[in-house]
Amino acid sequence: MSDDVTGEAGLQFFGKMTASISHEIKNVLAVINENAGLLGDFILMEEKGVPLDSEKLNKVSTKIMKQVKRADGIIQNMNRFAHSIDETRKIIDVTDTMEFMIKLTARLSNMTGVSFTMGSHFDPIKFKTNPFLLQNVIWFCLDYIMNLAKSGDTVSIAVENKDSDMWIRFLGISGLNNMSDNDLLSERETILLKALGGKLQIDNSAGGIVLCLSDNKN
Repeated sequence: MSDDVTGEAGLQFFGKMTASISHEIKNVLAVINENAGLLGDFILMEEKGVPLDSEKLNKVSTKIMKQVKRADGIIQNMNRFAHSIDETRKIIDVTDTMEFMIKLTARLSNMTGVSFTMGSHFDPIKFKTNPFLLQNVIWFCLDYIMNLAKSGDTVSIAVENKDSDMWIRFLGISGLNNMSDNDLLSERETILLKALGGKLQIDNSAGGIVLCLSDNKN
């Protein structure tokens, strides 16, 4: 039963991220198509004797190149996300994974008006875990926060080692009030955390949620 729940949650997570990525790619293609249309208009005008405006051509070209670069970044993220299911246990840099998840879910967080930020200087924090399952649990945390916080809120995230454990802190969340840990988790999230070897707790004093992973598996 637990494997069924974990697999179903994983498929839902994969589908959500893939749908968001496809929307981003469609937006890029729409901008490129719009600017390609402008280039076509310039050509038609030139055929009618209107001199080409090099400055306008340069602006259109720059916009297209910018979107191609944006698309390349989106595809790189999609490729990395797809390969996160390659190994069920792997030593990863958790800080890098957290930063990646912020990028991967940026479109969704922008829609809610909630921002996630990490400090610019972090040492790598290595931890052996299931990369895809960790991303799934991180997504649960981000999604939960986006639905709880107010538009305009900025939530800070810190990754740190605690003895042999690894902690991810989500701080500055409005709407937590005096909620308990049990308010966070449905049966599905409880099963996901058990499979990951982790626990999720509310820290009301800091206005935050803490994801703790124990290094209890070889």
